[in-house]
Amino acid sequence: MAPTILFFDGYCTLCNASVDFVLRHDKAYVLKVASLQGQAAREHLPEKLRETLDSLVLFHNERIYTESTAALKVAGLLGFPWTLATVFLLVPPFIRNAVYRWVAHNRYRWFGKRDTCRLPTSNERARFLD
Repeated sequence: MAPTILFFDGYCTLCNASVDFVLRHDKAYVLKVASLQGQAAREHLPEKLRETLDSLVLFHNERIYTESTAALKVAGLLGFPWTLATVFLLVPPFIRNAVYRWVAHNRYRWFGKRDTCRLPTSNERARFLD
């Protein structure tokens, strides 16, 4: 079975903070992480998707989830109490994704951008694919 991978924008400060949160709360070590700019993304995601994405992408059970659905599915994988966030999957995607896209569109302006992709610490290295 393929690993469950959370892809993120390695240059985005908000995305990196999200990865830090996930690594802290994924007590069952369900998720691997990789930047959208790396080799794992080239192996698991279609080129068109990699070129147009400005957000988190979840590869889980051979399926690709994007935008708010990806974020909520990740929350569901983290265990209680984070699984409670999956109730928002009941909100129609056009509403959830409008909010998600607004934040994603403004993420560099609000949170900043790194000059280089995030590098894992020695403790995190086993969880990173790139």
